Amino acid sequence: MIFNNINQLETPCIIVDDVIVERNISRFQQYCNEHNLTLRPHIKTHKIPEFAVRQLKAGAVGINCQKISEAEIFADAGIKDILITFNILGTEKLSRLVALAQRVSLTVVADSEEVVSQLSSVFTQANSEIRILVECDTGAGRCGVQSPVDAQKLAQYIDSSNATRFVGLLTYPHPKKSETANEWLGNAKKLCEDVGLTPEVISTGGTPGLYNASVFTEATEYRVGTYIYNDRSLVHNNTCTFDDCALKILTTVVSTPTQDRVIVDAGSKSLSSDLLGLNGYGYVEKYPKANIYALSEEHGCIDFSECEARPKIGDQLHIIPNHSCVVSNLFDYIHLQSSDGTFKKVAVSARGRVW
Repeated sequence: MIFNNINQLETPCIIVDDVIVERNISRFQQYCNEHNLTLRPHIKTHKIPEFAVRQLKAGAVGINCQKISEAEIFADAGIKDILITFNILGTEKLSRLVALAQRVSLTVVADSEEVVSQLSSVFTQANSEIRILVECDTGAGRCGVQSPVDAQKLAQYIDSSNATRFVGLLTYPHPKKSETANEWLGNAKKLCEDVGLTPEVISTGGTPGLYNASVFTEATEYRVGTYIYNDRSLVHNNTCTFDDCALKILTTVVSTPTQDRVIVDAGSKSLSSDLLGLNGYGYVEKYPKANIYALSEEHGCIDFSECEARPKIGDQLHIIPNHSCVVSNLFDYIHLQSSDGTFKKVAVSARGRVW
């Protein structure tokens, strides 16, 4: 569906600037090319197959998903190289994983023998094989083996198990610990090589540190998601500027109960409640001193006391959210704005689905 002007859009809704999207895709792909890194975009940010196809055409090697349901949607769209970066456990999920592996080139992660054991069992029964990256905690404090020695041991366990193939190492590093993470990965790589296991892939990532990716001299692959849209948190981290933010919430002023308080129809179900260390829940374009200080489910409360001008009831505002990935998952559709000012309604195909 095509809308010829912005007044035809019902608020709150997502607007995505297609020109900025293309620029963001091209810019980081070029960076990866210059630094001999393969790029594997994380589709959790946009959840839209059309965008994944564009990323692949620009030069990406494959895609990164976080859930089986996401991977299934993108496999249906013809994507053939998929990495799922989450420990997968349980009969139902593993059954779907086996079916998915019969359709695409699939790689998963593991950080324990229990995860590997379950993968080995189901893929042995299916007379198939699954590629596994050892997930490493290099400082972010999430999943992952805790030392290079642990990475070596798990790699050996994968290699000795039936129907599992060790293909390398993976981390999601803390953005302020990149050099330490690189050293960690280098030590783990050497330990694996010492026992005859050469990592084919060493995968790292993260949008906050994307233009510092060259510090990962041990890495072969970079995973990044938010870069396609960007958001206020990345502007705050000096990763990009507001001009690089493609995703915005279009919202309508529904009430001005006091001189300084403005109420819009975008609440926590549109902007999310993520603060990410910031003051307020988004950036109001054209009103940089406005503060979105409170959200209920359907209401956004904005303080305009520091602004020279005030919007009126019925006016539309553009808000750049703190965290675009979460906002993208809150809507069934985006409205993709082309260079001619028209808007195309595009389904967020992989949003909100079960595992």
